[in-house]
Amino acid sequence: MITIDGSYGEGGGQILRTSLALSLITREPFNITHIRAKRRKPGLMRQHLTAVQAASAIGKARVEGLELGSTNLTFVPEQLKGGKYRFSIGTAGSTTLILQTVLPALLLADQPSQLTLEGGTHNPLAPPYHFIEKAFLPLMRRMGAEITMELERPGFYPAGGGVFHVTIQPCKDLKGLELMERGEVKQRSVLGLLSQLPFHIIEREFQELKRRLNWEKDCFKPLMCESKGPGNVLIAELVCENVTEVFTTFGEKNKRAETVASSLVKMIRRYLSSEAALGEYLADQILLPMVLAGKGAFTTLKPSGHTLTNIHVIRKFLSVSIDLTEIDEDRTIIRIQD
Repeated sequence: MITIDGSYGEGGGQILRTSLALSLITREPFNITHIRAKRRKPGLMRQHLTAVQAASAIGKARVEGLELGSTNLTFVPEQLKGGKYRFSIGTAGSTTLILQTVLPALLLADQPSQLTLEGGTHNPLAPPYHFIEKAFLPLMRRMGAEITMELERPGFYPAGGGVFHVTIQPCKDLKGLELMERGEVKQRSVLGLLSQLPFHIIEREFQELKRRLNWEKDCFKPLMCESKGPGNVLIAELVCENVTEVFTTFGEKNKRAETVASSLVKMIRRYLSSEAALGEYLADQILLPMVLAGKGAFTTLKPSGHTLTNIHVIRKFLSVSIDLTEIDEDRTIIRIQD
């Protein structure tokens, strides 16, 4: 049985999710201790419980330690099974992180899978729905995967209540990608989501973005949406020759609209000035699929704590070469080889 120290590196839920994904893929059981040891509230929260329950359902696994606040868990998978599943967090916890946990394994399942995920779809501390749809899935399709997503209803913090659907076709032969340059930026846009809040918030955000970015007026698109609670999200999409990147900022209580917009501008400018192909979050998401493909390489911004922690956990389950080469302070090459 593989032993995982949950306090390693950034010491958050990523260690658990990556361990679950790799355990399902390799059929190797694991025990994890000190779960989320470096978080303000250590142990399993509701969304982590749902991630374990989802992994257990598709892997017919035996689980010990599955309760709120638990800092120790044993996971023993038996048989990977695709099919139709519905997973509800019951809070505004991130549904995309549940998808991140089970997607790699379901690509190797015996049949197509249909997932319905309920909870938060646009969370400040997780990849939002639009990031997965617009940035991550296009790369997965280029690697040979057939995955489609549909957003039924957005869910914002703290109300949650979002729903989206995913269809996954088996793909047991992923292809590695070489993403060394992003290429020329072909399209630019910002989508402003607003729910149960005054429209002048988006107007002020867009006014600041137009002033700071100097993009054409038709690049900015507001969208009033229905959800169970208030929400405000700015989603910037940069469609480049070789990759599409998505950057997101969130409106919060007592946070000025101009500040929300300014944060987005900083993300966009940092990415563009670096000349890296992938931002740090997209690099984190695509790492495990690249490892499953057995080869690939990409340039990225300075790797995040999540990415470095992912590499550590991957090496616990798989014998694979993952090399990091720093080009300069803003750009790193990550290369995967069998």
